Amino acid sequence: MTKTLELLFLNSAGKTVKVSIDSPKEPVDNTALSNAMDEIIASNIFISADGDFVGKKGARIIDRTITTIDLV
Repeated sequence: MTKTLELLFLNSAGKTVKVSIDSPKEPVDNTALSNAMDEIIASNIFISADGDFVGKKGARIIDRTITTIDLV
């Protein structure tokens, strides 16, 4: 099973922008995550095609199970 943490931000055009982090440390500390997202916005280190990150929309963990199929 593969897990990905998706950080959801709003850009200056009001669109949702995702930043994905593979294999996040669990359990997720909500306060630390919120503070990290605030720092990302304040430092302006990411810019989307439609402008700067201006707000937090949310975060989520995505679980994926990958099953390899052997072909004969």
